[in-house]
Amino acid sequence: MKLYCIADLHLPGGAVKPMNVFGPHWERHFERISEDWLNRVRPEDAVLIPGDISWAMMLKDAKPDLEAIGALPGRKVIIRGNHDYWWASISRVREALPEGMTALQHSACDLGDWVVCGTRGWTLPTADAPLGEEDQKIYLRELGRLEAALKDAERLAGGRPIVAMTHYPPLYDMERDTEATALLERYHVRTAVYGHLHGAGIRAGFNGEHRGVRYQLTSCDSLGFRLAEVCLEASDDGSDAEDDGAAR
Repeated sequence: MKLYCIADLHLPGGAVKPMNVFGPHWERHFERISEDWLNRVRPEDAVLIPGDISWAMMLKDAKPDLEAIGALPGRKVIIRGNHDYWWASISRVREALPEGMTALQHSACDLGDWVVCGTRGWTLPTADAPLGEEDQKIYLRELGRLEAALKDAERLAGGRPIVAMTHYPPLYDMERDTEATALLERYHVRTAVYGHLHGAGIRAGFNGEHRGVRYQLTSCDSLGFRLAEVCLEASDDGSDAEDDGAAR
């Protein structure tokens, strides 16, 4: 069994939403992702999708996108991104999902070899860009939700590796020690995958190991519209490791 990840599919949600307005590299992006997916993913594998799944505003309009993903091989695990406005109550979302797809909302699920947990997250405060009052409230709330997801994963894991999914980055290349990374370290997360960063923002992402946790940026354009195989190896000493391209 292998574990893959790709974020920010940005499917059209029942409307004409050509993604090539964001650059020619987005041309036929889901067809290219699907081709790679069909070539690599087996029915026993799992694919993590850390948010920004569909542009739909309503759950009924997102269903064709969810069904298109559901028709691809492997088990799929999804979380909400900042553009997933269609994401209603978690019970309604789960009722709408095709067979073989699981939705997490600051919670965890058992994938056999691993336990996966997930939550959306929020924009990180930095020394150069502190958050305003409202964003700070959301950020603190999302930290609490991340810890709830990690507690659920710890309960299920029984010593097996924990993989954490967030939509927003839990760290940046130049800002690696954050309150989010401290939580991931405390709960002995093996690998953390995230998305959200696009275009020039991809350069701010961090791929590599920091304090014993492996981080992988998996927004689809950062991956060349191919799935990333999730790296589950960790060094013994918890030291930082250079990016080896594992998420490319």
